[in-house]
Parts: sequence; structure tokens; C-alpha cells
Amino acid sequence: MAIVATGTNAAPADPAEPGVGPLLRAWRERRRVSQLELALRAGSSARHISFVETGRSRPSEEMVLRLAEHLEVPVRERNALLLAAGYAPRYPETPLDDPALDALRAGLERLIQGYEPYPALVVDARYDVVAANRGITMLLEGIPESLLAPPLNAMRLTLHPRGLAPRIRNLPEWRGHLLAQMERQIALHRSAPLRALYEEVAAYPVPEEGVRLVEPAEPVPYFALPMRIEHEGRTLSFISSISTFNTPMDVTVAELAVETLLPADPATVKYLHSLMS
Repeated sequence: MAIVATGTNAAPADPAEPGVGPLLRAWRERRRVSQLELALRAGSSARHISFVETGRSRPSEEMVLRLAEHLEVPVRERNALLLAAGYAPRYPETPLDDPALDALRAGLERLIQGYEPYPALVVDARYDVVAANRGITMLLEGIPESLLAPPLNAMRLTLHPRGLAPRIRNLPEWRGHLLAQMERQIALHRSAPLRALYEEVAAYPVPEEGVRLVEPAEPVPYFALPMRIEHEGRTLSFISSISTFNTPMDVTVAELAVETLLPADPATVKYLHSLMS
């Protein structure tokens, strides 16, 4: 599946915010960091941090970025902080189909194709799928065309009662894991679209077929919560791993994530290799 461009994934800063001070205070409180601790990390003083948060002092562009770094503020929201402080955004948001990202797209394609026969995909901050390999295509066999129309959304495909949900043998556990993951992302990113997606998929009814847990013939010592999914009468087990880019300098790149599904038992390994042989 080729990499495709998607729209904006996160909401802009709330225009009702009076300035950069309240925004920084909100991020500091969200990270549960005191003014003194933040000051020590950023090489400043608690007094100066207090003045910035109350609007009595205007931070320099360098200070805004330094505080954002120590508060682990997402790249998109760092731009919002700079704008609120009266500075130009520092990080561009390059469309995924822009020629400037040709090398990135090609590298991602090689990465997920090289992972075959195991499933792998690339998603953006709203879990829209921008690339997927043949392992993912195999899992999506038989899904209604209405759910496969662009933009393809990984959470919607997985939890929809006409999507993968009825095939997932441990659906309650896996559904809880995915919803908790989305809750963490919502806490990290101030994203109205992500919140809307969460409310949509959390409201899906749980198909009864997905609740039935079929135990393997022999106990398997899983080292992480597996997704156990049925495919053509077989139960396959996968462990999910998610990778992001280190120190991204572009909003689009910062919001991409590569998810790989690692086989969790020898039977799944053997079956997937037999399909690709």
C-alpha cells in the first residue's frame, strides 16, 4: 500500500488563551513539574518562570523553546507556544507528498516492506494509515469496502463491529489497551480530531464474537499483551511495537509512527511464512 498524504491532525492553540504564560503553565502542570524544578532544568529561576506564567515577563524565543523541550511539548504545540509569545513558528509542516520528503517516504516503504511477511504500517497522529505492507493487507481481507475507503483509520478498522473487532479473540483486553493508548495521546496532544475519534470508537458496540477467547493448544509465555486475531480459521498472535522519529524538526514527521506486529508464538511465524512462500 503506497504512502498517501493526510490532512492536519491536531487542533491549533485555543484562541481564547491570553498568551504564552497560561499555555506554559498548563503544560508544566500537565507534566506535574514545579516551577522550581522546571527552572533548574532550563537554567533559569523559579521567579522568572513565575513571571513568565503570569505575563509579567515576556520570554525570549530561545527560552520558549528551552522550556518546551524540558516539558516534552509536541512539535506542533511548540509552534503554538511561539505564536502565543509573538514569534514565528520554528517547525514547518511539510505535506507528506512534497518532494522534500521523497527520501523519507521511500525509506518508510522499504522499512515496512522489509518487515514482511509480518504486518507493519505507518500512521499519523490521528491514526490514519499512510502506508501498510502485505501483512496488513492480509489481515484486512474481507473487511467491507466502506471501512477501507480513504482515509483509512487504524483505530476505526480495528474496533468497528464490522471491522477487525469480531475476529479479535481477546477483544476486551485489546480494546482496553487501544483506548488507553489514545487517552495518553490525547493528554499529550491538544487535538480535537483525536478526541472526536476516541469518542467515536469508544462508543462502538463490542461484538459478541470478539469476546470468545480460544486458548492455544499449548500455553504460550507471552511477554506482552498480544492481539490474538482469527484468520481463515487460525488464531494468530501478535505483539505490537510503535516507533517514532528521534528529534524531529518537522510537524508532519514528528506525528508519524511506525507500528510493527511481531509474531508472539511459533505457530504464527510458521503460518505467515507459508502465506508468503
